[in-house]
Amino acid sequence: MANLYLVRHGQASFAAENYDKLSELGRRQSAWLGEYFAERGIVFSRAVCGTLDRQRQTARDILDAMGSTLTAAEHPGWNEYSGEALYKAYLGDEWANARAKGDVRSVYRTIKSALEAWSQDKLSGPLPESWREFGERIAAAMRVACADLPADANVLAATSGGAIGRGVADLLQAPAQTAIELNLQFRNSGFCEIFFSARSMRLISFNCVPHLDRADRRASITYS
Repeated sequence: MANLYLVRHGQASFAAENYDKLSELGRRQSAWLGEYFAERGIVFSRAVCGTLDRQRQTARDILDAMGSTLTAAEHPGWNEYSGEALYKAYLGDEWANARAKGDVRSVYRTIKSALEAWSQDKLSGPLPESWREFGERIAAAMRVACADLPADANVLAATSGGAIGRGVADLLQAPAQTAIELNLQFRNSGFCEIFFSARSMRLISFNCVPHLDRADRRASITYS
């Protein structure tokens, strides 16, 4: 059975000058996941990731911890939506002040509202892509990652919560609100398993963190 493992990047650097890099905990989360895959005897035939630093680093740390010689192929189709662009379009002139003083909860509430407005084509101003275009590129990235592989292949895709939420919701033919909820509850270095064949893709598991679900690591479960 061929499986696509969609992995959300490890914890990024929230509130730092550069969000797009893994924190020290994010590096450990990714390495622990690689160790888990190795312990399970999972061997990847192909590895892919987005072009964002946090996605690249997650893929590298997973593969290094597995002792794999694979190099993840970078593909912009796996990139996250532009949270900053949505934040700015939703808040208008107030976005800079709100971002500067926003805590995790306020940022979460704002981005959820911005995602809902985006999905309903209610945001004004320049945006890198529409909600529809976002879904189309994630679906295309999934197809490319799984193309021309044997029936027992495993594929690793290191990406982000929004991409995973949208990809899974579309597989389930669920509405936009479901994609948003799946996005915002996805844990760092968590993964989904998707069965794939030449004809179809089916969700097997969602938001799994077995490598963190133990007494000495539960405090390492994060959402940023």
